[in-house]
Amino acid sequence: MFGMIEGTGFEVIDSSFEACFIGHARVERLWTGARWSEGPVWFAAGRYLLWSDIPNNRILRFDETDGSVSTYRQPANNSNGHTIDRQGRLVSCEHQARRVTRTEHDGSITVIADNYQGKRLNSPNDVVVKSDGSIWFTDPSYGIMMDYEGDRAEPELDGCYVYRVSADGDITLASDDYVKPNGLAFSVDESTLYIADTGGTHDPEGPAHIRAQNVAADGTLSGGDVVAECTNGFFDGFRLDRDGRIWTSAADGVHCLAPDGTLIGKIQIPEIVANVCFGGPKLNRLFICGTTSLYSVYLNVNGISPL
Repeated sequence: MFGMIEGTGFEVIDSSFEACFIGHARVERLWTGARWSEGPVWFAAGRYLLWSDIPNNRILRFDETDGSVSTYRQPANNSNGHTIDRQGRLVSCEHQARRVTRTEHDGSITVIADNYQGKRLNSPNDVVVKSDGSIWFTDPSYGIMMDYEGDRAEPELDGCYVYRVSADGDITLASDDYVKPNGLAFSVDESTLYIADTGGTHDPEGPAHIRAQNVAADGTLSGGDVVAECTNGFFDGFRLDRDGRIWTSAADGVHCLAPDGTLIGKIQIPEIVANVCFGGPKLNRLFICGTTSLYSVYLNVNGISPL
């Protein structure tokens, strides 16, 4: 069956997508009341999800045990993307403070990166942690372009780059050939780093795609072929499942891409989607950050464990 499956939110573009979802599962809106939802991250030990409401300068918390939503942190330096490191600690990108931080187990904040070669970062956007403990993040200028998601400011760097912070804390420039590097995620075996470029947001001729970079053992990136072009809006944040499919945000919902980048299906959401992540005890629940709301749907796939 191809096309929209009535009442489910699933749109089948290629028959391979049918194996990814459960026929009677439905998209659920769990909460609404944000201005721009972003950066979901799942904490398995506590069975809760954290995500950013950037303009409202807060991090929200969804408790899976009772469905409640509360404020985890406010103010939150207009935080955007989050991830969890190998020790179960929250790692966050902060637009307003123009830095990447880690929340320690005792609640204190450690600054991971706030400058490169003495110049302040633009506004770190999204972040991932590799199994060797290195932290990778993108640094477009969205948070300093206006006062809505940070503080308007002139950039100190001459571009928008991708950075790597080693387990020892050394920051290096991983890639400098993106216009507006945005979401990023490793392949299952970590041999590939996928990076979205949303340069088309402020340039009609700019990119709206995901590229694939080869990752060497020393952290050096090479390659960079375009894997997929977005057919509706922009690819922002995304995650991979254990079979290598990419589940990515778009203007009309969530797009599911086969490992080779082919669009095989969609989950229709009535708001622009900014980011997604897998959660739940079995990592088979996709949490979806729509513009004002948090959605979820159970799938017949499992996400990659961050630990």
